[in-house]
Amino acid sequence: MTIQHYLTKINTLYLTGNAREHSYRGDLQNLIMAILPDILVTNEPARVDCGAPDYVLTRKDVPIGYIEAKDIGVDLKDKKLKEQFDRYKSGLTNLIFTDYMDFHFYKGGEFVTKIAITRVEKTTPPDGHPSKGGELKTEIVPIPENFEQFVLLIKNFAQTVSQTIKSPTKLAQMMAGKPN
Repeated sequence: MTIQHYLTKINTLYLTGNAREHSYRGDLQNLIMAILPDILVTNEPARVDCGAPDYVLTRKDVPIGYIEAKDIGVDLKDKKLKEQFDRYKSGLTNLIFTDYMDFHFYKGGEFVTKIAITRVEKTTPPDGHPSKGGELKTEIVPIPENFEQFVLLIKNFAQTVSQTIKSPTKLAQMMAGKPN
């Protein structure tokens, strides 16, 4: 699956007005697996000690990263998400938060970078006249200039080597999903 194919699929679902967070899950899973053919991406994996992230990425049965997805357009900086995101950041060493359009990368609980591959935009129909009721159409618009960087960030995300745990205290803190 290409990024453009992924965006076409999520836009089709988005335009129905019926799609919610889970509607896009399979499409993101397929996109990540296309970018990372040697990685297994599991949607709705078993719970881990700090919660239940939406995806786990594994290489040879070893978790290398996690993704937590929210519905399209959900503000990833929303204070209502803080407790969950803080718990995940402290318990998972390699993590992405996304709304299927924007991707925020964290390593060791620290923000690394973010990238958007699309945005929601009000657009004028091809005939130049606003659609029903004089309103503009809302749809997902690709940001193709970010596609290459996105692929590089996903590949880098998958290269992370899990940290070696040298103390029982550190192991206990990680298992409890608590910061040092």
